[in-house]
Amino acid sequence: MRQVICCKLMNLCMNLCRISHSVIVSIRLPPLSVDYPYDFNLSETAAPPTPYLPEGFTYLPSDFCPEKLPGMKGRLQVNMSEIALEEVERDLRQADASLRLGGHWKPQDCIPRWKVAILVPFRNRHEHLPILFRHLIPVLQRQRLQFGFYVVEQAGDEPFNRAMLFNVGFKEAMKDLHWDCVIFHDVDHILENDRNYYGCSEMPRHFAVKLNKYSYMLPYDEFFGGVSGLTAEQFQKINGFPNAFWGWGGEDDDLWNRVQYAGYTVSRPSGDIGRYMSIPHHHRGEVQFLGRYTLLRHSKERQRLDGLNNLHYSPQVARRNLYTNISVALSRDLAPVVDY
Repeated sequence: MRQVICCKLMNLCMNLCRISHSVIVSIRLPPLSVDYPYDFNLSETAAPPTPYLPEGFTYLPSDFCPEKLPGMKGRLQVNMSEIALEEVERDLRQADASLRLGGHWKPQDCIPRWKVAILVPFRNRHEHLPILFRHLIPVLQRQRLQFGFYVVEQAGDEPFNRAMLFNVGFKEAMKDLHWDCVIFHDVDHILENDRNYYGCSEMPRHFAVKLNKYSYMLPYDEFFGGVSGLTAEQFQKINGFPNAFWGWGGEDDDLWNRVQYAGYTVSRPSGDIGRYMSIPHHHRGEVQFLGRYTLLRHSKERQRLDGLNNLHYSPQVARRNLYTNISVALSRDLAPVVDY
């Protein structure tokens, strides 16, 4: 009896070895048109990601725009050379005459899945705007997104308040259209991959995962700076950005905290899709905010008191060819915070 059992066990082990060998040899490398995440495990149970559509794929104007079109090739050639804004305007309008005043565009050959507002905080970076538009507008057009650009410019002599500018930009953009999501985009961040999809399906999302000035590494796990996005509903739920960060540094960490307190999980693009180059610059007299650590320690208590709900401002709005310019003089009196 023992001999029979031993023989059966040996046969079972041999069959298992054959099965595992067949699984191993059946694995094939993914095609180049498929993007896999960092930790993608090529196992027999793993579901492969959706591939990009092949060349010649057709769709009707009554169809929703696909998210992975063949025109999205991947890595881009980044040109950091300075260029006049008028030259960029001319080139973009020659390529697509449907680009409307105020920097609004939507595809004509399909129904856009998402309406996306791009908010750009701004002060004294006039040479950076044309470089950003030259690269980003054609990418968003290839991604078949309906989009609008809002450059939120800080006037006056107060220290730069990036977070408050985003809050102002959000409120003004929502007066134009009920955007599905908003992307908070530094003017000096140029994406290197057109498969970094700016649609709203995976919000909250941190897009600028790998920046050249950080050696294409994430500085820390909670880093949420450079380029990030939320749906309009999410941004309203977390009460927007904090207004109390005067000078540079800390506001992105506070936003990360607000997102976590609301129970959201931040997504990031996989592999090298989230690569960006930063236009070289200095902070041109902008001071570092030394009080950021104190505010961050109390971010949860401040969230319901400081943000969209305590902001008051008087903007000057102008429609330009490639963007809507929102100029606003900021001061601490515009966003008073009561004791918490």
